Amino acid sequence: MRKRISGKKVEKSSSFRSAKEAAGEYLENPKKLHRLLDQALHKAGSSQGRLAEVWDSLLASLRLLRAYASGRYRDIPWASLLSIVAAVIYFVMPLDLIPDFILTLGLIDDAALLAWILSSLKNDIDQYIEWEKAQPQDENDPGDPPENTHRPGDEA
Repeated sequence: MRKRISGKKVEKSSSFRSAKEAAGEYLENPKKLHRLLDQALHKAGSSQGRLAEVWDSLLASLRLLRAYASGRYRDIPWASLLSIVAAVIYFVMPLDLIPDFILTLGLIDDAALLAWILSSLKNDIDQYIEWEKAQPQDENDPGDPPENTHRPGDEA
């Protein structure tokens, strides 16, 4: 019987360790972080169905990171930021525990890691969502992600 890949197992992989080591560089460079977030949104948009379990938390965490990069939101522990950025780096890495080019299997480790990290940081993400809801709406806000935010299974 095949073992199920857990986020905890992926978190211990050398690929995730590399992602975590790079995370600080992204947090210190807003342009680099924005490019990473653009890559993550693109990959997430093309993988929505396989990310259904973490979709809302993933989008919220990407918005959180954009708000952090723009200086609008800073009420989150550094360790939580590093973990979220590391998970996003891992998500966009084509070669990780299960390389993305392996059809139908390539996103299993990515989804497992995202589920693990995002669920462990649920309080931080929920706190951001509450903050976000309290903010005035500005349609021209450059910190917001592109309009590719419908949920998996929604009718187009």
